[in-house]
Amino acid sequence: MKKISKVHHWVPAAICGVGAVLGGGQAFAQDNVLNKVEVTGSSIKRIASEGALPVQTISRADIEKSGAKSAEDLIQALPSMQGFLTSAESVNGSGGGIQNASLHSIGARYTLVLLNGRRLAAYNAGSAVNLSSIPLSAIERVEVLTDGASALYGSDAIAGVVNFILRKGPSDFAIDASTNKPQKQGGESSSLSISKGFGDYDRDGFNVSAAFSRDEQKALFAKDREFANGGIRPFKGDDGKMYSLYQLALNTSPPSVTLSFKKPLQDAKGNDISALTFSPNYMKDGACGPNTSLVTTSLDRACWFDYSATVQLIPSSTRNNAFVNGSFKLNDNTKLFAELVGSQFDLRGQFAAPAQAIALPLTDPNYSKFVAPYLSTLGIDLANVSKATTNNRFVDAGGRAINYKTNAQHVVIGVEGLVAGYDYTLSYVNSTNTQESNYAGGFMSKNCYNGLRTAGLDPFAPSGGNSAKFATCLLNGLQAETKSTLNTLAARGSRDLFNAPGGPALIGVGAEYNRQTYDYLPSAIAQGPNKQNSGTDTPFGGAPGALPVGANRTNWGAFAELIVPVSKTLEVTGAARHDSYSDIKNRFNFNLDGDLIPEASQGNANTKTTYKAAFRYQAMDSLLIRGSYGTGFKAPNMDEVTQPITNAGVTSGKYNCPVKQPDPRAVDCKGNTQYDLLSGGNPLKGENGLKPEESQNFLFGMRIEPSKDFTVGLDYWSVKMKNQIVALPETFPFANPGAYDGLFSTVYDAGQGQTKLSTLLPNFNLGTSQYTGVDFDSAIGFDSPVGKINLNWAGTVMLKSEVEIGGTTVSSLGRFDEYNNVTSKYISRVTVDFKTGQQLSHALTWNWRSGYTDYVTTPDDGTVKLVNADGTLGDYAGSVRQVESYSTIDWQSRFTVNKNFGVTFGIKNMLDQDPPFSQRTAGGGNQVGYDGRYASPLGRQFYVVGSARF
Repeated sequence: MKKISKVHHWVPAAICGVGAVLGGGQAFAQDNVLNKVEVTGSSIKRIASEGALPVQTISRADIEKSGAKSAEDLIQALPSMQGFLTSAESVNGSGGGIQNASLHSIGARYTLVLLNGRRLAAYNAGSAVNLSSIPLSAIERVEVLTDGASALYGSDAIAGVVNFILRKGPSDFAIDASTNKPQKQGGESSSLSISKGFGDYDRDGFNVSAAFSRDEQKALFAKDREFANGGIRPFKGDDGKMYSLYQLALNTSPPSVTLSFKKPLQDAKGNDISALTFSPNYMKDGACGPNTSLVTTSLDRACWFDYSATVQLIPSSTRNNAFVNGSFKLNDNTKLFAELVGSQFDLRGQFAAPAQAIALPLTDPNYSKFVAPYLSTLGIDLANVSKATTNNRFVDAGGRAINYKTNAQHVVIGVEGLVAGYDYTLSYVNSTNTQESNYAGGFMSKNCYNGLRTAGLDPFAPSGGNSAKFATCLLNGLQAETKSTLNTLAARGSRDLFNAPGGPALIGVGAEYNRQTYDYLPSAIAQGPNKQNSGTDTPFGGAPGALPVGANRTNWGAFAELIVPVSKTLEVTGAARHDSYSDIKNRFNFNLDGDLIPEASQGNANTKTTYKAAFRYQAMDSLLIRGSYGTGFKAPNMDEVTQPITNAGVTSGKYNCPVKQPDPRAVDCKGNTQYDLLSGGNPLKGENGLKPEESQNFLFGMRIEPSKDFTVGLDYWSVKMKNQIVALPETFPFANPGAYDGLFSTVYDAGQGQTKLSTLLPNFNLGTSQYTGVDFDSAIGFDSPVGKINLNWAGTVMLKSEVEIGGTTVSSLGRFDEYNNVTSKYISRVTVDFKTGQQLSHALTWNWRSGYTDYVTTPDDGTVKLVNADGTLGDYAGSVRQVESYSTIDWQSRFTVNKNFGVTFGIKNMLDQDPPFSQRTAGGGNQVGYDGRYASPLGRQFYVVGSARF
């Protein structure tokens, strides 16, 4: 029976496609002679086979076999990853062109991403990293630590760590190219990478590696997939009744009109109606315009727009990555090293044509021409109308599009070596991430549009009548620029400390100093008219009112780690770290009235000490037991402190008016619809200011390896957090308007030219949460007539995923929660791989994700309708249903011509499974009929990968 080694480099079967096992890996013999290396989760350099943490290692060979097109594809395929941003979420602006990593559904802000063990600049004011800036072709391996590590890495490592290790040393000139073609139209992708290494460090005293890669993803549109090409979609409910999704938007073409009343009307049931919406073109012609449908609620007679038929399911993108790194021998004990990584990533997200509500004065000739003639038919007293608003959908302007252009640079220079018995490393890092969001279609200038109105534009013209005129008003240029910079000085070292009963005790120590800056610089038109901006223009199709942020802070941290072999079978580890964060300097400081005031420090200075204790016990040759307990923390993101109160779009869901007459705010209500949001940071100091979030992490696991061909691993883990910083969820104030009455206010919208009802969602330390689960893996190998077959099964079982805010506990485990998230209870991947001859290998993979309780609809939210026996649509209804589980089967065959040439053929989603139907109306992007965060819309895909080495 083979003794389990002191660590397993885990190769996730979830993504590797062939060969190895999540958590299994190859067990190294005890007498192997290996170089000392630093493994993710420890500061101590030691023989790589001696660690004991749950570290999943994805080798370069596994990356090449995975079929992954990018770093985000690779990482987001892990069963332990949930709750990350996908590219689909940028198809409405909320995703911002970002793809990130999130371990165990805990969140990207709590998952630390490193490059060669060092922090990268974030894409925001915190620490979350945009994976699209990491060059996959340059990666030698990826180490994923699925346990909290704040005691070593400081803030943000609560859920765990993802460490990308770059290639080093000599290598052949390599060319790799791939193409991926869905069977159905849309969504094609391709990639090309080249790399070369020069010099052998031991022989030549230096080595240099360089790589360049480019990949392209073409857009996939809703019109090209039947399951997502419209907002009216019949389905059978779990109760056996027939329903239809009825997901349409109020803003339409030609525009509808919303009337507010001085005295409420009453519907047939005696309910007060404070606002009514109708479409003049329907009243005139008895029919709605293209891509619209009639909606009748209470007294309304309005055509609503089917926006979901016009959006992207996957945005288009282009990525160019380059890296160079090198090591140079200064003497026998000292090495100089340097790294340069550069990335340019462009993503274009396109969604529905611009929607814009515009005030229609009661004295406007268009009111007399298009609105007043139908009031008597609708039973409305002309004198009772207090306000009119047109709900415009500028279809003639085209779909709104934003191009996110991200440039990232990461420069490292340092020295490492051996002095006084210490393996030491000194390094300096300069890392920047700059993103421009640019108007790329659909958005129009308000001033230009008003000029067209003055010149006689018919605002109620049918679709197609104003295309040429609107073309002159389209915006092209900067919406906003965001820049995050991180400068780090770090020193660390490790050595043997003393001889313990089980062997030498090891110590690691280190310290680092960081300076982080964050600038958010909206363009003049994105700011709109304000006291700091002389411009008066605003964008139609986007909320104006953005204000700049210019923040910076410093922090330092110091840590120590000690590993003691208590006996030949028991090893214990202890680590502690102290961190100190300054308060935040903000050069764009605003008072509550929006006046720019002198630069000031905001928020609290924070200090925190965290610790961790762990053990590994070799109970017998075939059984390894391990466990850990630790604390962690997360410092507030800088924008959570410094962000001025600004427009934050509209609510995800539709709600009834939160205030009622005679409250003067009720004049700005629009009935059951979406309402505007305001957001802002918390700049206060002292007890009312933001504090660090805190966590407790626990892990207990075991590995069983009865033979070299059979291994099983289980790790139970738990993360508890308190003092979580959250923006108050929109559902809270609308579900209980009385308790949150102070958050509702009327504000003036320069785009609409009128006041509107808005809801402020501020930041506070309101949350506590708990996440628990089990990561598992197993592998078995056996001989067969076709050769050796390896069967690998890996996955994650989530046992708890809940957040408590304000006394209300919300669970996302197996359900679409109140924050628009879902945590799958079970995610697993089973891979069978085998060879047929020396040159041909194959892999068959089954991917599976459990179903969940769907978003729960009610008759009031206007999302689902009953389907009558004759097939017509009836009244709005509530629907409680289950989203089906989602599984796909992939096939891959790799033909190795010789050691220099190889080609891989593969089919993803062989059975062409559509994403499971979902009635959700919020969360993710603007796609309807399914949830793009949890299932791919591409369908069956064929791909080819070719590689050559010279």
